[in-house]
Amino acid sequence: MSIPADLKYTKSHEWVQVEADGTVSVGITDHAQDLLGDMVFVETPAVGRQLAQGEECAVVESVKAASDVYAPIAGEVVASNEEVESSPETINQDAYAAWMFKIKPANPADVNALMDAATYEALVASEAH
Repeated sequence: MSIPADLKYTKSHEWVQVEADGTVSVGITDHAQDLLGDMVFVETPAVGRQLAQGEECAVVESVKAASDVYAPIAGEVVASNEEVESSPETINQDAYAAWMFKIKPANPADVNALMDAATYEALVASEAH
């Protein structure tokens, strides 16, 4: 299982990357896509949508299950990845390259409160038992 050290993570298995322009890219983790299996459908939030931290804002469906994706921080959706909507399997191929949407944070410091790779790895390990 891959858990890149340069990303932040949530308890609901989203990954977060701060981009050079201050926006935040969001996707689901390798662990999440592994649990879900082959992706067949992805719905991303609309550009311009205001999100509260923890709000359900996207959906991923696999051959096994459907799962909500939650906003890791509050902010405005500034981009959604049409490629993952038209080719959901890209998430299975590389979960960390297949971002789902980008947020302009309401408070950029909120990212610092998310889990680092070691904390997320411990969470995943604790769920496995």
